[in-house]
Amino acid sequence: MQTLCMHTPLARSTRGFTLVEILIVIVILGILSAIVVPRFAGASDEARIAAFITNLDIYADAAEYYAAREGSYPADGSSGVVPTGFESYVDANEWADDTPIGGDWDTDDSGVTAAIGVHFNTSPNPGDEFMTLVDEKFDDGDLDNGSFQKLADDRYYYILAY
Repeated sequence: MQTLCMHTPLARSTRGFTLVEILIVIVILGILSAIVVPRFAGASDEARIAAFITNLDIYADAAEYYAAREGSYPADGSSGVVPTGFESYVDANEWADDTPIGGDWDTDDSGVTAAIGVHFNTSPNPGDEFMTLVDEKFDDGDLDNGSFQKLADDRYYYILAY
């Protein structure tokens, strides 16, 4: 007959973390995230700006090609709506989508012969400080001069022809 023996305590060969050790790890992770997260947030702005500039270049080239073939630049149209005749030069669905930085794609001829850019009529305007960052990457960093300008409170355009 076997004898039942009571459970004898085993020596602790493995040890769990104490509450203090866990709290120290949490604090260290918090400090690291406070350092890293803002860097990634800035990177996403940079990526949006780069995508906007790339699309703006593509649409400007399409407008130049349109002007060479048709004898004039695309007409000033409603924001987010492809100007008549320009739909065979650009993807109408992409034109109708918001730009990578928000706002609607637009052509304009107020105060200039032709311009193509963004109109923040349906989404929040990121402001002149942000758009100056765009201008620094695209042109001269001055929204009042150069080829990329602020033409109205909520409109920023690449001037194709004065």
